[in-house]
Amino acid sequence: MSLQQTLQVFELIDSAHVSGQDVVDLFAHYALVNASTHRVSGEKGTTDFVRIEIHGSEGKLSGGTAPTLGIIGRLGGIGARPARIGLVSDGDGAIAAIACALKLAEMQRKGDVLPGDVIVTTHICPNAPTLPRTPVDFMDSPIDDVTMNNHEVVAEADAILSIDTTKGNRVINHKGYALSPTVKQGYILRVAEDLLRIMEMTSGRPAVTFPITTQDITPYGNGVHHINSILQPSTATAAPVVGVAICTETVVPGCGTGASHEVDIALAVKFAVEVAKEFGRGTCHFYDATEYERLLSLYGSLSHLQQRR
Repeated sequence: MSLQQTLQVFELIDSAHVSGQDVVDLFAHYALVNASTHRVSGEKGTTDFVRIEIHGSEGKLSGGTAPTLGIIGRLGGIGARPARIGLVSDGDGAIAAIACALKLAEMQRKGDVLPGDVIVTTHICPNAPTLPRTPVDFMDSPIDDVTMNNHEVVAEADAILSIDTTKGNRVINHKGYALSPTVKQGYILRVAEDLLRIMEMTSGRPAVTFPITTQDITPYGNGVHHINSILQPSTATAAPVVGVAICTETVVPGCGTGASHEVDIALAVKFAVEVAKEFGRGTCHFYDATEYERLLSLYGSLSHLQQRR
């Protein structure tokens, strides 16, 4: 059950005055959770980056060896004020990531501590700019993508789930959420079987995936089309990255209001929490390491695709 946490976070950030400190305050009473925020300014305004660390019983933050999962709430902004009033569709990623942290914190309080650490990152900007785009307008961000990756892609993560609203396209025609193939250092690998299994278990429905292209895993700003920024974290880490796209059957602008669906967000949260449980204990793998090494031996490194030109 993650709907309660989703609704709680939804109401918190659906505000013209919300800040990163408001998110940090959510976690003030959880002993095994460290939350912090840092304001960053760019040419188009400011945003508050948030980092939430949920300590595992055998996690590296406590001197253990269990693997660490990173969960990124990816977005341009949670609001487009003054151009739009209210929470925009692009805010779904932030809601999902923070709700994941809140659910894991509640689990700890009730005695269910995961083996591995989970580090959740996102940013809070209620007045981000918009960006003209075909087929519908996107949300822009007050800061550039390099800065975003510097604050959201944590070095400690052994694997990353990047949760992002992905509704402004005609590629995904599904209401709910969908998974990308695993991306690792320039390679688009096959969709992870463990993640498909967990998706089907938590949703009770057949797994849904979405296609990505080489363009999508290259850094922003190179003049080629990207579905959105969901896989931009893969350009800044050696860890495997999987996109969790919160999606719709129709084309919805990222700056659209009244376009967030709480149950769909909660389903993505439930999935991410179950991945965190299994990843920390070693029963969920994002890619086949042997097959990846085989690709490297046959075709060499593709890490140059991560580089900015």
